[in-house]
Amino acid sequence: MKRVLRQSINGVPVSQLSSVEIEISVILGRSVLPMQQLLRMGRGAVIPLEVGEYDEVWVLANNHPIARGEIIIEDEKVSISITDAAQVYDFDAAAA
Repeated sequence: MKRVLRQSINGVPVSQLSSVEIEISVILGRSVLPMQQLLRMGRGAVIPLEVGEYDEVWVLANNHPIARGEIIIEDEKVSISITDAAQVYDFDAAAA
């Protein structure tokens, strides 16, 4: 059986899609700090987060929530396992 590579996705050439840059971010936790405390922080300062190894994280693409997942730690590697699609309303509610 011969394998055929897709030349387009929904009519858009794959070569155009491969040139699109997307920044992926993962939010491990959130913290509220007074501005004065933030300004006093220097390089290497640590902001404590109440997050554990199996707590939920948010995955963002260009600052837009796209998925939820959990932290996986194996040996010295940290990765994210996607568990569900993100709901923007849940993400906004978690920020409040």
